[in-house]
Amino acid sequence: MAGQTFYRDLLEDLKDSEFLREYVKSSIRISTVDGIINDLEARREELGKSKAEIAEALDLHGAAVRRLFTSKSGNPTIGALAEVAAMLGMRVVLEPMSLNQSKVVSAVLETGQVKSPEKLVKALSI
Repeated sequence: MAGQTFYRDLLEDLKDSEFLREYVKSSIRISTVDGIINDLEARREELGKSKAEIAEALDLHGAAVRRLFTSKSGNPTIGALAEVAAMLGMRVVLEPMSLNQSKVVSAVLETGQVKSPEKLVKALSI
């Protein structure tokens, strides 16, 4: 029941173009950063590297590296992600969205409107 109320309220809120754009930007940013951090954490564990070892190799404070891997509200710079990735033998690269996701997300950001909120929510969850 609570999930239905949330979804119904979200669909109503998405009618506001400013809210809609912020929702899309935040959703993309959060899912992108979370995906990168998860990949880096998996690689770190695979290599058996500690956060302290990464910090030392990159001449960073240990707390900064710990926050990078554990912060729920972090917004690391692309430079910081690239440095940690390099330490772990990886690179941060861009990849195209699926054609459907690209069409939906780009249209919303350009116009501030959405024809199908249901399609938007699905496109953001990919």
